[in-house]
Amino acid sequence: MPFSGLSVITYNIPMAEFLYIHIPYCIKKCIYCDFLSLPFDEQSAKGYVDSLCRELEIRRAAAGTLKTIFIGGGTPTVLPDDCFRQLFHCLRENFELSPEIEISVEANPGTLSAAKIENLLTLGVNRMSIGIQSFHDGELKTLGRIHTSEEALVSVRLLLTAGLTNISVDLMYGIPGQTIGTWEETLEKAAGLSPRHMSSYELTPEKGTPLSRLINKTVLTMPEEGLILDMYALAIDFLQDRGYEHYEISNFALPGFRCRHNLNYWERGEYIGAGLGAHSFLQGVRSSNTSDINTYIERLADDIIPGAEAIEISPEEAVKEFIFLGLRKTEGISLREAKTMRPDFLDACTELIDSGNLVITNNHLRLTRKGLPLSNMVIVRLFESLGL
Repeated sequence: MPFSGLSVITYNIPMAEFLYIHIPYCIKKCIYCDFLSLPFDEQSAKGYVDSLCRELEIRRAAAGTLKTIFIGGGTPTVLPDDCFRQLFHCLRENFELSPEIEISVEANPGTLSAAKIENLLTLGVNRMSIGIQSFHDGELKTLGRIHTSEEALVSVRLLLTAGLTNISVDLMYGIPGQTIGTWEETLEKAAGLSPRHMSSYELTPEKGTPLSRLINKTVLTMPEEGLILDMYALAIDFLQDRGYEHYEISNFALPGFRCRHNLNYWERGEYIGAGLGAHSFLQGVRSSNTSDINTYIERLADDIIPGAEAIEISPEEAVKEFIFLGLRKTEGISLREAKTMRPDFLDACTELIDSGNLVITNNHLRLTRKGLPLSNMVIVRLFESLGL
């Protein structure tokens, strides 16, 4: 249903302890990206941060002591240093931060310098997520990335030199022209940097993106499905052999370095989303902000949260979310909790367990190695068995 926004909001305990902040600006949009992003303009960005800080001031009533802050985009690191200082001043003035808070910022190689890194660390950032995608320049060019493989290496080394060790590296497989050999070389180079966390995502041609149009015109050709499955399997084995825990379908971490912010999403925890197009989940309601930058700024000038939509999650939708989010985690979902929501839950899983796609371990239902790459199909069949 439409959501016009509110100037005064009253929330009940418990309060949200996780905060997402969206910075929509990019130097150049990659051909596969369907995230909300805008071309970077310094004047526009400074006006946006003014509005963002006003939104955060209004939303503080919904927050408890924050355990994580995740600043994503877009490319947050295109912001000038004074914008970051303004944003963090606003955060510290309006929110209580846990002494053990995880503060993550997304970055792309080519947007980091020693001075920018020093500014971020001084402000309290203690985790950086670097979108590298590939260590092969040809593959980076295919994706429309603005950086080279050498610039990616330099960016990570700058972070390490500055004393930041909690680094996450994003990689991508299934790129047109990519081979199992070039994918293994990318994994080797990434692991050689010893990041605490690594994400390995399959390239998906989202409808409406330049990538999708190029594929439809046969300008680019996606790798065969069998090769993509082999790349996924290689990533799992390669990273586990080097001590990384495969804790979510696409995510791997050294012990103690799982992304706490994202785990909250997969566990259906409440969170506040601030910024253009940002989503929140509070008191069983999922809501989103407007995706129009002018509307966003105009409404906040009137002290109104620029909401676009708010949907109250029904019990049936809550079960579906519990399943498709929880099964992303390799430890799976609690059978005790599942049976509380649906007493017939275990019976509905029988066929998928018998087929080897699901297994019960430590009173949790989880995807098997066979089921992991088929997760979407497995989840749909489980929904059908439950009549969802």
